Amino acid sequence: MIEQVIWEGPFLKEYKEKSTTTYYLIRHAEKDRSDKNNRNPHLTEKGLKRADNWANVLKDVKFDAVYSTNYNRTKETAMPTAKANSLELQFYDPRKMASKDFLANTKGKNVLVVGHSNTTPMFVNALLGEKKYDMIDDNNNGNLYIVTITNDSKTSNVLVIN
Repeated sequence: MIEQVIWEGPFLKEYKEKSTTTYYLIRHAEKDRSDKNNRNPHLTEKGLKRADNWANVLKDVKFDAVYSTNYNRTKETAMPTAKANSLELQFYDPRKMASKDFLANTKGKNVLVVGHSNTTPMFVNALLGEKKYDMIDDNNNGNLYIVTITNDSKTSNVLVIN
């Protein structure tokens, strides 16, 4: 019996470490609002600086994946962090947030998800399985949601980075 416990000890430790998933979720940085008809604007100069700042703020996190919606503003926000981690951007459909496939593909990983003022808090709520966060105010581009899932435990924090 002691041999079994000794053998299982490292295995269980490794399993528990692998089953911790941390999601970092942000809204895209400041977008160009000069053309009200443009549904796919690029970031402003301020937005590009914020995107670079996100990469700096998150520099100590080793990301396994960086997800973005397929819009200029989200891609441009995600790209500096993806490059810093030598990762290609992966695109997701915000209407299919927190699907079983997404959860299975990201289990045990550190994942950055870049979204929008309405989709980011909804994504966080879907991950948590509860309605904890409301939509982000339209001029707030500084929320960082951190969701940690370890086995059956789910925790979240929101930080404001300006």
